Amino acid sequence: MLRRGRASLAFGFFAQGVAFALLVTRIPAVQDRYGVSDALLPVFLAAVPVLAGVGSVATERLVRRTPPSRLLRWSQPVVLLALLGVGVGDRVAVLAVALGVFGLAVGALDASMNMLGVSLQRSYRRSIMLGFHAAYSLGGILGASLAWAGAHWDLALWVSYLPVVALLLPAALVGSRWYVDGEGGTGGAGGQGPRKGESTGVGFTVLLPLCLVMTFAYIGDSTVSNWSAKYLQDVLGSSEQTATVPYNVYMVTTLVGRAVGDFGVRRFGAAAVVRVGAVVAACGFAVVAGAPGAWVGMLGFTLLGLGLCVLVPQTFAAAGRLAAERDGRPGASDAAVARLNVFNYVGFLIGSPLVGALGDAWSYRGAMLVPMVLVLVTVVYARSFEAQPDRYGGGHERPRTADVGRGSNGL
Repeated sequence: MLRRGRASLAFGFFAQGVAFALLVTRIPAVQDRYGVSDALLPVFLAAVPVLAGVGSVATERLVRRTPPSRLLRWSQPVVLLALLGVGVGDRVAVLAVALGVFGLAVGALDASMNMLGVSLQRSYRRSIMLGFHAAYSLGGILGASLAWAGAHWDLALWVSYLPVVALLLPAALVGSRWYVDGEGGTGGAGGQGPRKGESTGVGFTVLLPLCLVMTFAYIGDSTVSNWSAKYLQDVLGSSEQTATVPYNVYMVTTLVGRAVGDFGVRRFGAAAVVRVGAVVAACGFAVVAGAPGAWVGMLGFTLLGLGLCVLVPQTFAAAGRLAAERDGRPGASDAAVARLNVFNYVGFLIGSPLVGALGDAWSYRGAMLVPMVLVLVTVVYARSFEAQPDRYGGGHERPRTADVGRGSNGL
């Protein structure tokens, strides 16, 4: 049961990576299809993460009565259909509706996926979260490659999107049959959730360090996704073709880092892996900022992929573990993950405008030092990722092997 649940959830992460990459990497084609002006485009792009945050907040409330597996089962098809809606529409109003639905559904999807990942990790008693996010990275690479092919052959958006949706949507629905809510499921399963009006989970103050880490990680990630090509071409003097390489390198190293990251967590613990990841990412930004040429700059983006890739999965895992330790009620972990997920979008919204404003007012080399410092601050909060030999709800003593990042099986 757990093995099938793990495989089906990994496919869910993979499908989400494909869908998101297909949207964001074909923004120029979307703009051309709908005739969206350069002044209006940022409004559309900002609306998606804002609505995703709303979807994540709504998910925190919904999981009090509905299992995360059910929310994921139906939010993933909505995301895929909304992506197709972006491709087939021909009016700005249609684009606005499709992107709005996409944003709301992505918020629910991201939150519920990570809820299931955290609960499965607790059931496995060892680190597996990085593997799920590795599947997302793999999907992102495939989606970006398909988008490149669509742009290369000048395919209409719906021609690029329809085959992908036609394959992923039924596969996701079939795979959703084996989703497992894991230990500590919410009230939607069996009616054991909190009563109406009852607060679930730990307070914001307790989660604040992890919220900051999530924000800083996504500021770093959005810096790479939005500015790496421009930086290489305008600052380091590369060709337009070479400027497309850093993001691909970043995605590949993110995949590699996440594929092997769980082994590092099992061997050295989550806190140590987060500290090393933050330092490596900070070194990557420093190399990028001081790079004399394009190839050294690409080395910096390689380090960024290896460093940043561990932060987000481990932050979700730490939030779920912390909530279970502080509040043993059903749904505490899910509520914590949903709250933390909002700061995914906060970091995304801050990162790109922040670097752009600093680059215009100061210099793009100097602007790269800001996410470097923010990511390095993560080292200060690394203790929040350490598992404690506390108790589960219900008074049962929890062995050390049950903690995130620890265990007798090389965890």
